[in-house]
Amino acid sequence: MAKYDGFMGDYVGLTPEAVKEKQELHGFNELEPEVKETLFHKIINIFKEPMFLLLFGTSALYFILGEPSDGFIMIGFVAFMASINIFQEWRTDQTLNALKELSAPKVRVIRNNQIEVIESKEVTVLDLMILEEGEKISADGLVLEMNDFGVDESTLTGESEIVWKKFNMNEEEQALHFRRDTCYAGTVVTQGRAIVEVTAIGAKTEYGRIGCDLLTVEQKSTPLEKQTRHLIKVCALIGFGMFLLVVAFTFINTNDVIESLLSGITLAMAVIPEEFPVILTVFLAMGAWRLAKKNALIRRMPSVETLGAVTTLCVDKTGTLTKNEMNVEQVYAYGDTSLMELMNWAALACEPAPFDPMEKAILLSAKNNGIDTVHLFDKPLVDEYPFSSETKMMGHIWEIEGVVTLAAKGSCESILPLCHLTDTQLKQVIEEQEKLARQGYRVIAVATRQDLTTIPATLA
Repeated sequence: MAKYDGFMGDYVGLTPEAVKEKQELHGFNELEPEVKETLFHKIINIFKEPMFLLLFGTSALYFILGEPSDGFIMIGFVAFMASINIFQEWRTDQTLNALKELSAPKVRVIRNNQIEVIESKEVTVLDLMILEEGEKISADGLVLEMNDFGVDESTLTGESEIVWKKFNMNEEEQALHFRRDTCYAGTVVTQGRAIVEVTAIGAKTEYGRIGCDLLTVEQKSTPLEKQTRHLIKVCALIGFGMFLLVVAFTFINTNDVIESLLSGITLAMAVIPEEFPVILTVFLAMGAWRLAKKNALIRRMPSVETLGAVTTLCVDKTGTLTKNEMNVEQVYAYGDTSLMELMNWAALACEPAPFDPMEKAILLSAKNNGIDTVHLFDKPLVDEYPFSSETKMMGHIWEIEGVVTLAAKGSCESILPLCHLTDTQLKQVIEEQEKLARQGYRVIAVATRQDLTTIPATLA
């Protein structure tokens, strides 16, 4: 057994033999790949579309009428349109595959008393993952040990609030689907570090189940495809009806079968809109090209029209309509404290290299207010108090020019009782807090204590 930096427990991890056995039993940590269409099947599916059948029929009629040049032109149009569709889909698939390769995460695991860095797909059940701030979690697992460990689970729940992991849960928390003592694949560590024992990989993770459900969703025709098919069927029926009428009328008058058929075919050709499919394909290709210039990938060209037909768009706000970022909008400095002093203490209460959006916003605001955030954390760090869901605050103790100083931040309900304020002063601060809260702001409090003689065990 061995201890690892920052953790108290002794961990061995899986042996190479156990890893091989687990991977043979459970497979690799990846979703079932979507069955890709072969080039042959793509071509067949394209030519099954009514638009292409219409052009094929038109070219055949040109050959029958003794106009091979027009027939070859129509076949050329068919080949051109099919090439555009196939090229657009191929280019999009290549781009998506390249992005997938770039985003494939590496994972640190404990195996055979050593830390190894492996690809995400090689993680297996009972592996011990070491997770730190900023890392994407590759598999579902149970938290064995953690320090100030918070996770962004918005990919699963849609909620951007950090989920602080904990061991001791009440009955209500234990009944929740997403448990506080468990990490889930596809989520991101926003703060702290932990050792997690893998319990599920690939399609058996919560993230994997969602992905598998999406693969079973039937792909429906777009509004444009439905309208085009309907139009072509109507034109074909009208053309066929006129063909029969003209053939019958001409045969009655001339008693010549060949002349009757040619007359019927000629009139039917006038009804068939052979230019329509060509124009439609060109316009959709232009739309896909314009969207590609704005970094939007279009896999199926009819989707261009579908986007234009949208009347109501329902999206998750966080990270979609908003940037999933925070900004410091208003600052209330109490008493004789200056704005720069307040931002300095707020920054010192943050992590030096934060992943939490709130701490990033605080450091950015401090920088904009003239504070040198690059060298701010060069001073010695004496001790730190990690954030927890129980205390709802965190802090750092720094040695600043020989003076031991505490900088803390957290919810107003947690910080204010620790400050030596009179009832009048406390009322004044709470009124300001409530005023900001009514405007929709998330309000936090910052406090400091200088010239500490003893280091307290906790902030509370």
